[in-house]
Amino acid sequence: MSAPSTRSVPSPVPDTALTDFLITHQLAEPGVATRWTPLAGGVSSDLWRVDLPGRSLCVKRALAKLKVAADWQAPVSRNAFEWAWMRFAARHRPDSVPELLAHDPTAGLFAMAYLPPERYPMWKAQLLHGEVRTVTAAAVGELLGSLHAASAGDSALAAEFATDDNFHALRIEPYLLATAAAHPALAHVLEGLADRTVRTRLTLVHGDVSPKNILVGSSAPVLLDAECAWYGDPAFDLAFCVSHLLLKSLVVPGRRAELTTSAHVLAEEYARCVDWEPQPALEARAASLLPALLLARVDGKSPVEYLAEERQRLFVRTVATALLRAPAPTVADVVDAWAAALSASTGRGTSRPAGPDRGETRA
Repeated sequence: MSAPSTRSVPSPVPDTALTDFLITHQLAEPGVATRWTPLAGGVSSDLWRVDLPGRSLCVKRALAKLKVAADWQAPVSRNAFEWAWMRFAARHRPDSVPELLAHDPTAGLFAMAYLPPERYPMWKAQLLHGEVRTVTAAAVGELLGSLHAASAGDSALAAEFATDDNFHALRIEPYLLATAAAHPALAHVLEGLADRTVRTRLTLVHGDVSPKNILVGSSAPVLLDAECAWYGDPAFDLAFCVSHLLLKSLVVPGRRAELTTSAHVLAEEYARCVDWEPQPALEARAASLLPALLLARVDGKSPVEYLAEERQRLFVRTVATALLRAPAPTVADVVDAWAAALSASTGRGTSRPAGPDRGETRA
């Protein structure tokens, strides 16, 4: 997406503090017209594309009250931790985060490079349109695992990202505890998962590894939106990402086999990177968290928007409840249970293909 002509009429600046931020950090000259275009994104921040003469960039500002129906408050200090997570990722996988340009921690603002969608399509959009490539899932799993491995046992990172309050406000309470309140019969299980998660401190966690926050670049996936960054349980990131692939199988029925295969492959590639703890221990935590996160996307504070039919939500509740009451030992077992339930509900097979074509180029 090329920047508009500098002679076009600029859109109104949302806030003069934003223009001042650009000028202070020498990203724009005083008096030079800028075009601010709001970008669709998550519920926790405002995001703009800013067109300047000869270049475009993105500016992100954290919100104190998130844009959901429920009352969901979170500290804007998370913007600084997102910036810090992206700096960490840039040191280890520079192709997998946007170029970082400027940061104002007091204002909860930062600027980064704009990545045009024709070159960096959103993984969520691809999946919902039925464009399911297992090589993309494999690349995401490897990227996530390598970043976790790079941060494991790092006491300096553990101190820098002791963001328990942020993670509780953004993930533990709205996902696990709110869902426990909606399902009293499962409350002891969900509250136990919450307690275990907050007590586990092993790697730097992104906290929102969702297809909406992953761009499919030509050389590597690009991770965005690390507002939930926390030094804690890596099983959360793995389970969170796999949950999205499974949920999308309910609304892209023609690609169910490919989506469940993608979930398998992502977990397999991630597992190849696990060297900081016994792999079965991480698998067990991820497998028990996965149904909790599936249920949270129906009955927590941030339900996914695409499960519009009650029968879809009922399917999630039924499968997730069974897995919470009788936990599976591995992520693969959860995926297989989900696929089997899908097959039983439709009367059609959902056999798993042999795996990704390893000759394809990863994207």
